[in-house]
This record gives sequence, C-alpha cells and structure tokens, in this order.
Amino acid sequence: MSKNKNNQAIWSSRIKKSTSNAFLKVGSSIDVDKRLYKEDIKVSKIHVEMLFKQKIISFKIKNKIIYGLEKIEREIRNNKVQFSKRYEDIHMNIEKRLFQIIGDEAGYIHTARSRNDQVITDFKIWIKTASKNIDLKLNKIITSILKLAEKNIYTIMPGFTHLKNAQAISFAHYLLAYIEMFNRDKKRFANNLVSLNENPLGVAALSGTTFNIDRNYTTRKLGFEKPTSNSIDTVSDRDFVLDFLYSISVCSMHISRIAEELIIWNSDAYNLITISDKMVTGSSIMPQKKNPDALEYLRGKSGRCYGNLFSMLTILKGLPLSYFKDLQDDKEIVFQANDTIMDCLIIFEEFIKNFYPNKKQMLDLASTGHITATDLADYLVKNHSMSFRKAYQKTSAIVNLAEKKKKNLSQLSLEELKIIEPKLTNEVLMVFDLKNSVKSKKSYGGTSFENIKRMIMKYRKIK
Repeated sequence: MSKNKNNQAIWSSRIKKSTSNAFLKVGSSIDVDKRLYKEDIKVSKIHVEMLFKQKIISFKIKNKIIYGLEKIEREIRNNKVQFSKRYEDIHMNIEKRLFQIIGDEAGYIHTARSRNDQVITDFKIWIKTASKNIDLKLNKIITSILKLAEKNIYTIMPGFTHLKNAQAISFAHYLLAYIEMFNRDKKRFANNLVSLNENPLGVAALSGTTFNIDRNYTTRKLGFEKPTSNSIDTVSDRDFVLDFLYSISVCSMHISRIAEELIIWNSDAYNLITISDKMVTGSSIMPQKKNPDALEYLRGKSGRCYGNLFSMLTILKGLPLSYFKDLQDDKEIVFQANDTIMDCLIIFEEFIKNFYPNKKQMLDLASTGHITATDLADYLVKNHSMSFRKAYQKTSAIVNLAEKKKKNLSQLSLEELKIIEPKLTNEVLMVFDLKNSVKSKKSYGGTSFENIKRMIMKYRKIK
C-alpha cells in the first residue's frame, strides 16, 4: 500500500489496522508488475502534463512531479530502488518514492485517475510492445525458413496424410506451409493491436471524473487511436488480454505441430532429417543416442501457453462489472505466456538453421507406397476419356496388381499395365516419374517448382 512521507497509509484514515502478513503475501503484486515501471512512469508523466494543460495543477507542480518520475526511472533502471510488498504494486511503490523525493506535492499525481484506469493503460502499452517483439521474432523465423526452402526447391519427398505416403511434393513446399502458419500468427497479433488501441486513461475508478480532463490529449500522447467510450467497461475489460493469450496459444500450437513432425522425421523409422549436435542431447546410459530434446521442449511448452489462456478465461467468467482484485493475476499470466513464447521462438529460429534434409532418404521413401497413383488416375481421365471414378477403379486395380507382384507402380512394365487397361501406351510410364509428378501440380497453391519459386518471391516482398 502506498504511504506518504510520514509513512502513513493512503487509506489509513479509514482502515485502522495493518494488513495481515498472510494477506500481504498474496495481495501484493510488486514482484510481478514491477516489469511495468517504464509504462507506468510514461503514463504518469503524460497524465500530469494533461493536468497542467487543463489548468488543474500548476506549472511548478507539474515540473516537480516529472522531475521526480524521471529520477525514479533512472533509479529503477540502475537497480537502486527497493520495492516493498507493503506498497502492493508498481504504481504505489513509485508514488511512495515520489513522496520521498518531492514531498507532499507528489499527492497531485493521482488527481483525476484511479489505479483501475492506470493499470489497464500501462498493461495495454506493454502488450503493444510485446506483440511487436513477437512479430519481429516471427519475421526472423520466416526469413530462416525461406533460406532453407530456396535450397530445397528440387528436393523431392513424400507428402503424408495419416502419416502414410500420399503424393510426391517438394520439401520446399512443405517448408512454405510453415510460413503460411506463421503469417497467420503475425496477422492475429496485428489485429490485436487494432482492437486494443483505445485509451483507458481518464475513466478513473469506474464512472469517470469531475475534473475537466482532456482524454483526447492523453490518447494522442500515448499513441492510442481513440479514448474508450464506457468507463465501466473500460476498467472491467480484459478482452485484449485474452486476444494476446489466444494468439500466443495458437502460435505455440503451430510450433508444437512442427516440432512433432520433425521429431517423427528424425526418428530411425523415417530418418528424413539430420539435426546438428547443437540442438540435441545424449543419453545417460545409451552412448549411441542423440535425442531431439529442443523439439520436445518446444512441443511441451504449448501446454503452458494453453494453461495461461484457460486461467484467464476462468478468472473472467464469474466476474460482474466492474473491477475486482481477481484481475490482478492477469499480469503474471501474460508475462509468463509472453516469456514462454519468446523462448520458443528464439529456440525454433536457431533450430531451423541447424537441421538439414536427408535428400536421398526423402527420395527413396517417396519412391514407395504407390505414391503416383493419383497421377495415374488423372492421366486416365485426361487421355482416355474416363470419369474420375472409373479411372480411380482402374488405378486401384493396377495398385492391387503391383502389390500382388510385390512391385511399386513405377516397376510395372507396360505389358503388366495393359492387363488392366489395354489402351495404355509407353507415354503412361512418364506418369510414374516423381519429378514429373511434382512438376505437374501447377494449380495455384500446388507443389510445382514454378509455383514454389513464385511463392518464395511473394513471401520475400511481404516480409
């Protein structure tokens, strides 16, 4: 709780007994929200500038408060401030220190505002910065993926459905799928910035203020688009927190899916990729092991991100309007989620630079499982005037023949193919060439080499 220079609690005239130590331990948030000190000081400085502009405080008081706030910011930056749980949060710790520096005139700082509108303003500004930092990390990841894709345009591998060989694709095409996922993440964070761009400062505790304040002034100075419209909703609103946590959860889910896939590809059963020793660990008992622990870390952290989102949803679901102490936990939840996703993004960016495809194994695996069967069906439709369903049945019969003879489709002779469809000529044999299969998928969004090159150029321009 905040105290004046005489070490008296702000609300001591009303509440006579000291806060119990047990309650103080859980009621104080300073250990968490001290991360907001820059935002809190920035908001306070602009607030007092507005108060002076509106002739609510004098020039002298305004200057003294700003002087004190700037001194406090330097002290905090240099680790010269000892925060106290007795003053509850970052706002009151700063106010208490301001009293020590400039005296009773520090009391003017809280004119026409409450901690309710102050904290949500601080928090929105912090989340703005955090979202932009996440966007920068996503850009770095996209750049790294693009570099890897450019090196592997002609690297052929099997595309999977149900983890079964489905159709031949370019490894670069697979990588570009990841970029699509991360671009959607970028869009979500960008949309959040739009939706939270309303200034809460000035609504005070819940009903506004009797002072002649200028909320448009603080809105401009703080970088918001407009002031919030309803004071009750403003201090109650944590939708912007949910949006941020949801975006983090989806991003962590994308990373987890990719990590799971690469773990499978790194397994001895697939052996499609090799991971640098920088990103693996060994076994305490099995000397031969190289374990993809970095990927497993990334996969596991999605659970923490989901938990943060569910925690906030659970807190909010039972709250009437307007402000309640329950909302204090929002900052710890957000900070933990942000730190987790930032760690994951840093590790994943490094991982992208430290693994490479086993090209021969990719090609060999793509050569199994009758992976060009759909190409054959398409060929029959285009060249032998069949409906797709009839072509499907013919192709199924050819696949059955290949399995009976313990051959892959590409190993069947023309004579064997003619057993099922007598009209076939030597031309059909080109259908089974994996490079031709990939090359032929020219529809927009398909895996053809030309499409991939165009998409890489497009992504570079977007980024």
